[in-house]
Amino acid sequence: MLTRREFYINGAWTAPAVARDYHVINPSNEEPCAVISLGDQADTDAAVAAAKAALPGWRATPPAERARLVAKILEAYEARVEEFAEVISMEMGAPIDFARAEHAPCLPWHTSNFLKAFEHIEWIRPLGDHAPGSAVALEPIGVVGLITPWNWPVNQVALKAVPAMLAGCTCVLKPSEEAPLDAMMFAEFCHEAGIPPGVFNLVNGDGAGVGAQLSTHPDVEMISFTGSTRAGRAISKAAAETLKRVTLELGGKGANLLFADARPDAVRWSVARMMENTGQSCNAPSRLLVERKVYDKVVQEAAGIAAAIKVGPADQPGNHIGPVVNKRQWEQIQGFIQKGIDEGARLVAGGPGLPEGFNRGFYIQPTVFADVKLGMTIEREEIFGPVLSIIPFDSEEEALAIANDTPYGLTNYVQTEDQARANRLGRSLVAGMVEMNGKSRGAGSFFGGVKQSGRAREGGVWGLEEFLEPKAISGYDFS
Repeated sequence: MLTRREFYINGAWTAPAVARDYHVINPSNEEPCAVISLGDQADTDAAVAAAKAALPGWRATPPAERARLVAKILEAYEARVEEFAEVISMEMGAPIDFARAEHAPCLPWHTSNFLKAFEHIEWIRPLGDHAPGSAVALEPIGVVGLITPWNWPVNQVALKAVPAMLAGCTCVLKPSEEAPLDAMMFAEFCHEAGIPPGVFNLVNGDGAGVGAQLSTHPDVEMISFTGSTRAGRAISKAAAETLKRVTLELGGKGANLLFADARPDAVRWSVARMMENTGQSCNAPSRLLVERKVYDKVVQEAAGIAAAIKVGPADQPGNHIGPVVNKRQWEQIQGFIQKGIDEGARLVAGGPGLPEGFNRGFYIQPTVFADVKLGMTIEREEIFGPVLSIIPFDSEEEALAIANDTPYGLTNYVQTEDQARANRLGRSLVAGMVEMNGKSRGAGSFFGGVKQSGRAREGGVWGLEEFLEPKAISGYDFS
């Protein structure tokens, strides 16, 4: 079992002010895989103080030098990429091949895209020809608190810490206590890259402790949070007292509109995309809306695809899904599956209980419900597990109305070979992102939603601008 009790503060690994051990559980076998410490107010204060002290020097560092140092993080990553993938797999249950292919590479993917976008930032520019001498400068907002989740852990660390540092901010990261080990390795990468002391700090803790302390701290100018909508509301309220900027990337209940003219592999793609990461993605296409003329065929195909998905331990190679992250998540998902049955949805694959052959580990059967009615619990609420709800529709207008009838608005999906229809829906779906016909968003695009999915814009130039403040200056001489 790993022992990682220290926090990374002011460029050094520091013992916690008060001993508060916390066991990180391997969800594949329910055994502790590491022991960390949960931070106290004194630890949070020390990290924020280090970030505040480092801010003047870091914000004055030329942008090109900041970019050079951040780029060196990738050299440290490349030297330890296999270890990095193994840590992610162990702590949150991603199968090792999936951790290697999808989780670990999030760091170089986002970092390289941020570095490209960074080249195009105009740090000071004229307001316009109409206003000689008027300028707009972009400046770092200050000390930022970063609170990241367990489901795509390094993805969110990269989407927050990298642009914050590039922008000239200093930061304190609180990763999820369920999956903190990859974030601690990221701190080591920052150290090896030569990021100056105090620019990046890490304090482990839970939401009620370090999370709340960062959200209310008077010296923290901004909170960037990814997690549940419930927690996002609590952070917004806590941060309001000090008038912080708060950016939130929250839950989702993605609609996937599948028309009769969809490409041949659309059903397989839709089910696989839903079950990816064991359904633990806020942008999962969990509501499959199917045109009625192909509904029965799609239900049968989706059920067969889901039934064929293998479930297994995270440390085994192969194309399977792993466990969900912990017992609480397992129990919540089981409750949703039972609700679907009790409320009359038709179970066509999977169901409650552990998959056959398992008596321990937080494994869920890949589950598909058909004939899901509007208003059912599984149609309304984010399940955050491998559970797909299939709903019929008769027209494009009805599909659009069903898709938009949700408090969430993160990612919606369209499956049709009618490009005019795809374009209409791309503009009409109420969401921060729309992905059509299995095509991923391009490099440098942002990730973020609307409504109760939060309104963060993480990635590319938008992700950098979240950490910058515009300043209007008159009488500026550009000569």
